[in-house]
Amino acid sequence: MSAGEVDTVLLAISDMEGRLQGKRLTATHFLDQILETGSEGCSYLLTVDADMNTVGGYEMTSWDKGYGDFEMRPDLETLRPIPWHEKTVLLMADASWHDGEPVVASPRQILKRQLERLEERGLVANAATELEFIVFRNTYEDAWRRGFRELEPANLYNIDYSLLGSARVEPLIRRIRNEMAAAEMVVENSKGECNLGQHEINFRYEEALKTADQHAIFKTGAKEIASQEDCSITFMAKWDQREGSSCHVHLSLADQEGRNAFAADEAMFECFIAGQLEFMRELTLFYAPNINSYKRFAEGTFAPTGVNWGKDNRTCSFRVVGHGEGLRVENRLPGADVNPYLAISAMIAAGLHGIDNGTELPPAIDGNAYTSGSERVPTNMYIARDLFAESQLTNESFGEEVVRHYLRRAEFELETFEAAVTDWERYRGFERL
Repeated sequence: MSAGEVDTVLLAISDMEGRLQGKRLTATHFLDQILETGSEGCSYLLTVDADMNTVGGYEMTSWDKGYGDFEMRPDLETLRPIPWHEKTVLLMADASWHDGEPVVASPRQILKRQLERLEERGLVANAATELEFIVFRNTYEDAWRRGFRELEPANLYNIDYSLLGSARVEPLIRRIRNEMAAAEMVVENSKGECNLGQHEINFRYEEALKTADQHAIFKTGAKEIASQEDCSITFMAKWDQREGSSCHVHLSLADQEGRNAFAADEAMFECFIAGQLEFMRELTLFYAPNINSYKRFAEGTFAPTGVNWGKDNRTCSFRVVGHGEGLRVENRLPGADVNPYLAISAMIAAGLHGIDNGTELPPAIDGNAYTSGSERVPTNMYIARDLFAESQLTNESFGEEVVRHYLRRAEFELETFEAAVTDWERYRGFERL
């Protein structure tokens, strides 16, 4: 930095939506003051909604408490270049109060706590997230002015695995792949998907906290690169009536030497999966955090609808894939709007409960899980909220403060949606009702 190769330092936390929030610091100021002490950020960053509106009802901070600051303490292990911005690097930060105590409702802190629980057992979690998104040949500003109607998708037909179709968007996708690699992420591949303009870029698995950090950085970076190319990208779980955009979460456990613990202990692996199934409905709020998330759960769309598992079965919520050191479970419930810190935390919490209690794994689903008669995944956020609130697991694993915090987030999401008048209502009722 002192040599002038870097002039800007991005210091970022993840908010409740999984977005990066923070500051752009000059390199000299970061080295002189922030490196050792951290930087202040308004505590409202972990209580606002997606529109950055101040929301009442949170215990952590409020107008009555003056919306004071917490500290954003840089995690130096996360330092990486951000090549789509000139002379810029980024560090993830951990949010803590001025007395040094962690802000327990911070998504990154929630995941770190679950990783500590694994460490107590001599285990570490490895994870990868597969993010789908839709590319439009409209800028974000143009899409806004159009009211997000009549946008032009980058592809006009289903290009799932199509090299011809994905070539149409290769200048953008190639740039994203290459610049993520230059940002020290290990990119494996990209491919076309089913919906119009839908694509996916995949990264090599990493230790779980690093994966969650990279997930958040990738989403921000992909949007910024798209904007620079006069395009836009959405990570909405359900953009239209066609296939939604998923975020399949792959997870495995390893011992301290890095060996796959699932491959070494089949009984442990089965208990881990059994825990996922037992608490899937209670944890859905962490997998499907928005009103829109639940519209993705539709039969025949490769999104799950039932509480079940199978071996290499894409109709199931949990799909066992790989073998030997690559053995892992794939959670197909989350959409692209998921907060990765919370989704991985939920999987660890459920899996540990299954392991600790020797939970028995029900039979795998062979064939079409949509017609298996499995118990249904929550069909809306009201059900998911209530199950999360009543769950003994959530309170024991995350703590009552965290549970109350994310219940308030869900309540406000529902309140806001109930107060909104949608396009569907206008089209249906303007003349005909």
